[in-house]
Amino acid sequence: MRLIRQDKRIVTINILFAVFGALAFFVSSEHSFALEFAADRVTRSDQQMRHQRVFYRDDMWRMEHNAPGAVNVTIVRKDQNLVWHLLPATRHFKTMVFSADYALMITAHLNGELSRNIIGSQTLDGHPTTLYEVTVREPGGGTAAYYQWLATDINFPLKLAKKNGDWAVEYRHVRIGRISDILFELPRSYLPLDPR
Repeated sequence: MRLIRQDKRIVTINILFAVFGALAFFVSSEHSFALEFAADRVTRSDQQMRHQRVFYRDDMWRMEHNAPGAVNVTIVRKDQNLVWHLLPATRHFKTMVFSADYALMITAHLNGELSRNIIGSQTLDGHPTTLYEVTVREPGGGTAAYYQWLATDINFPLKLAKKNGDWAVEYRHVRIGRISDILFELPRSYLPLDPR
């Protein structure tokens, strides 16, 4: 009789450990899929090249522009549905509503993806990549074809280019790791450009 009770206790304890172990696995897995990185971003469109330094975490990112102009930094807070354009020369900022135009396109699968075919492999910025031809449905109802270089060692899309050559974006010097909260906050000394 005592042996049966002890066996039931051991089974109960083992079940509890299994449940807590599974919960710990799912919680840690959830956090391990969160993407945090810093990288140089180069975009080419309309025969123009744009360079930015990007800091990204979940639904927020910061773009430091390497081009002359009033706006030197853009902070996107998709989690708050807003965008701040910082003007360091005057210590002002402009607030905009978030739109898809600010998206970085850093997911392995593209929005509206219809098909994906492997073309080959290539080393890009020191990372082994698989090169895909991807067809997507566009918002207007037509389709567009892209080339995508997906880094196999860090599971990150290093380059995306329209097949017709009109547009391309490339990430270089990608560093996966923790990004400071301060990069996604509005500087306290800045004033709104259009006070309400």
